[in-house]
Amino acid sequence: MRILLINVPHPSIGSRIPDDHLPPLGLLAVGGPLIDDGHDVYLIDGEFGPMSTQAIVAEALGFFPDAVLFGHSGSTSGHPVISEVAHSIAAALPQVHIIYGGVFPTYHWRDILAEEPYVTAIVRGEGEETARRLIAALQNDLHFAEVPGIAYRDINGPHATRQASVIRDLDAYRVGWELIDHARYSYWGGLRAVVVQFSRGCPHLCNYCGQRGFWTRWRYRDPVLFAKELARLYREHDVKVINFADENPTVSKKVWLAFLEALIAENVDLILVGSTRADDIVRDADILHLYKRAGWARFLLGLENTDEKTLELIRKGAATATDREAIRLMRQHGILSMATWVVGFEEETDRDHWRGLRQLLSYDPDQIQMLYVTPHRWTPYFKFAAERRVIQTDRRRWDYKHQVLATRHMPPWRVLLWFKFTEMVLQGRPKAICRVLFHRDAGLRQAMRWYTRMGRRVWPYEIRNFLRDRRLKKGPTVAQFWGAPQDTEEESMSVTRPEHRTSVQKVA
Repeated sequence: MRILLINVPHPSIGSRIPDDHLPPLGLLAVGGPLIDDGHDVYLIDGEFGPMSTQAIVAEALGFFPDAVLFGHSGSTSGHPVISEVAHSIAAALPQVHIIYGGVFPTYHWRDILAEEPYVTAIVRGEGEETARRLIAALQNDLHFAEVPGIAYRDINGPHATRQASVIRDLDAYRVGWELIDHARYSYWGGLRAVVVQFSRGCPHLCNYCGQRGFWTRWRYRDPVLFAKELARLYREHDVKVINFADENPTVSKKVWLAFLEALIAENVDLILVGSTRADDIVRDADILHLYKRAGWARFLLGLENTDEKTLELIRKGAATATDREAIRLMRQHGILSMATWVVGFEEETDRDHWRGLRQLLSYDPDQIQMLYVTPHRWTPYFKFAAERRVIQTDRRRWDYKHQVLATRHMPPWRVLLWFKFTEMVLQGRPKAICRVLFHRDAGLRQAMRWYTRMGRRVWPYEIRNFLRDRRLKKGPTVAQFWGAPQDTEEESMSVTRPEHRTSVQKVA
């Protein structure tokens, strides 16, 4: 079959502001197995340009696909764009099969199938094996009911098949790197880059996380094979930057050490960036020098709140003392720290924002990423936010960078002032400016300058959007806007026992 993968142009700030673009890993991960099954697979990446809907449809018509697969990592805010493009393609190619996967459709499959008749089926949960089985069913005219992990429309309306099993061996499915031109993708200030996953899932129970239940349980790739793949991307495609999409790649110290040692043995000059937890950094204090030797340049750390009671409410399982120590250890080993600071978990007051700013200053991170709390109805946190008022009903704005919920004690403009003031103080204090200008590591100095340049572009963009956006004074509640809670469906796939990893034991 002729299969078209489409990465739509995402409306979020993170997609529109940087000059750099990263490859759509999710679509490539689905594309590789489909290529191996003998299908003719082609990718349209609408992020470049960005492409208009008309341009995407025109290129799709030129390929004349049998099936079109959509998916996006920015799932909720990307959904309106996917709907528009999918509707236009279905109108131009009435016989084409529209397949939709990702986090948002995994949980909102009932709404999508009820409201968007052009969607043939939805892939729920991990897509590599499910997409293969679904395409095989289409090719051989088999009934969808026999394909686990999908949702489709029958005579009784939207219907979901049984859950697909968690993929036990992540190395059994390869990423379809041949679908992209590596020269087009960059990060870290123009360096050739890719997005990868060493692991999937997270064992921690943060109740606001929209990813944990999607992946169901933490699993990892063979650390030696994974290191070899990164080295091959460096040697064959001149990839310099590896951006980890993992929620928490460092869960197992034993496994992580095996990967670090394997990558060091490959002797490749890579820059690694990603996310982890502060307590893992503190746990690994004795091997952080290996992090640096392997190429780690920056970790993003989630520091959602300074109030221990709030941390307990959202089940973060972290402590402020641990966060502070993790940043100190990273700086000691020449690794940049980016602190994410999410506001909106409680009905904040000026005092709360002031306390948060003082706490961030005590952490002394190298970089700051401010975000707004954005509830997803499949997470346990949704029930806590269910009665809060929605002030932003444009779902393209539900990207963590726009205020979407009302606060009880201050109007939106005042929240924005605290938001921008916190950024300004953290990035504009003398200590931070000195690091940007005079950091002893030339590579990290260049990276911080690149991030600072992006920040200068984001500022007017955010403020301009705030002034232009229409906000409701008496909007619907979160529950009225999104529907009933789905936390009982949080785990998107059935749980299986993780398989034994002999290679890790040998390396470790």
